[in-house]
Amino acid sequence: MSTARAIAGRLVNPIGLGCMGLSHGYGTPPQPDEAGRVLQAALDLGYDHFDTANIYGAGRNETLIGETLAHRRKEFFLASKTGILFDGPKRGTDCHPDSILRSLDQSLARLRTDHIDLFYLHRFDPEVPIADSVGALVRAIEAGKIGAYGVSEWSAEHIREAHAAHPMAAVQTEYSLWTRNVEIAVLDACRELAIALVAFSPVARGALANGLRDPDTLRQDDIRYSHPRFRPENWQKNLALVDSFNALAAGAGVTPAQLALAWVLSRAPFVHAIPGTTRHDHLEENFSSSTWQPGKYLLDSCDALINQNTVSGDRYPEPMQRTIDTEEFINNSNPH
Repeated sequence: MSTARAIAGRLVNPIGLGCMGLSHGYGTPPQPDEAGRVLQAALDLGYDHFDTANIYGAGRNETLIGETLAHRRKEFFLASKTGILFDGPKRGTDCHPDSILRSLDQSLARLRTDHIDLFYLHRFDPEVPIADSVGALVRAIEAGKIGAYGVSEWSAEHIREAHAAHPMAAVQTEYSLWTRNVEIAVLDACRELAIALVAFSPVARGALANGLRDPDTLRQDDIRYSHPRFRPENWQKNLALVDSFNALAAGAGVTPAQLALAWVLSRAPFVHAIPGTTRHDHLEENFSSSTWQPGKYLLDSCDALINQNTVSGDRYPEPMQRTIDTEEFINNSNPH
């Protein structure tokens, strides 16, 4: 039986590849040659959904994908994003129509393609009417430059408004056992409107992949360095949850990453996950999660162990949190 799931009118494996870490985000990235080998290995394994953005490595991630995979472009579903402004500690958004279309042309050039299958607005821009931003994306669809559009870290209210202007294909947001914000309203909106939900950081930025024991070893250019959940005042509590989760995975005969990904995919048949990695062995480990279905008791045990009431610390530092439109829990429990 096929495990494929639909996104933007195309069936893909529900485990895709988040490409950011190959160029940016988690300390020193691999050299371009090695990063290219990771991309080639992913395609050879069967990955057919690759996700990038114009800001990842200031365009270097799109360039890497273009240089490495342009000759195999027909073999995969390609997603990219625009709309975040990033200048050191300063973060902002720009979803003006002219900016969207100019950024799209730049992404197409870096990716060495004339068509991006899915183009996201990376963040919500409160300064621009939603209909104006969507109108620019519709023009890009009509021009054949993109196949469909999506949004990232938007609230259910704004998703509905955009979808009413023109049907949306996907919503991308952080979703894992320890980040459940989509369960407040976005997951239901996607279900109602037949929109795919694409979960980034589905293994909790490595915490649920047994990939980090001591955050004190993180470099300052690793985004986790400033994230509250990895700070000393919260990490020891979270590490205790991780250890219990690792024991559940061991009891099931799978790795923690496989259990974490299987849990995310179990939430709904329209949910996709895009874990990132720089390692060939992790590519295979993650990809196999799409064919394993844990039992209800195990899923419920995971659900009860790690959730918004048991995890310690906010998911983002305050400057980053101000750019997030997705509904948030207050005091680890009540949504707003």
